[in-house]
Amino acid sequence: MAQFQFVMRSGPTPGVTFPLDGDQLTIGRDSTNGVAINDAEISRKHARLMFQGGKYVLEDLGSTNGTFVNGQRLAGPVVLKPGDVVSLGEQIVLMYDAIAGDAGATVAVSRKAVQPSPPAYSAPQQSYSPPPPAYSAPPAAKKTNMMPIFIGVGVLLFLCVCGGFFWWVDATYRWCTFFPFISGC
Repeated sequence: MAQFQFVMRSGPTPGVTFPLDGDQLTIGRDSTNGVAINDAEISRKHARLMFQGGKYVLEDLGSTNGTFVNGQRLAGPVVLKPGDVVSLGEQIVLMYDAIAGDAGATVAVSRKAVQPSPPAYSAPQQSYSPPPPAYSAPPAAKKTNMMPIFIGVGVLLFLCVCGGFFWWVDATYRWCTFFPFISGC
């Protein structure tokens, strides 16, 4: 009979194993959880494991920082397979693994039943690479304060209009028309 466990790959206690026993376990920061991980990034009741049909099903319980399986944020229950990488938030990474029954146990069989058997299957060892971060928007473009530019363009435009006006008044000899208070008009 296979049993299952989580092995912490990164977090407050790397290398610690969490044997999974029972039909329903919760994972979270609270010490009453079946898998208790004391870390501020984890919710008190972060996720739930349910044993169904010989497999564990993982479900997020509305945690703040999310639950991920192989880098994908959970949107609903997911059946776990040995070798799956479960991340709680960004820092806590657990490897889900199946462990075979006691290999050292004595089993009584008749000599006729003993035949060479193929080597037992073991899940391929995967080197851990951290899951990709949850979706984040591309970096925002650096915002430039446009107000000084608009003021500068406005002042320049005003000076050009004023200069043009005075050039026109001078070129058409209309000083006295527009400025009758000037002496000599």
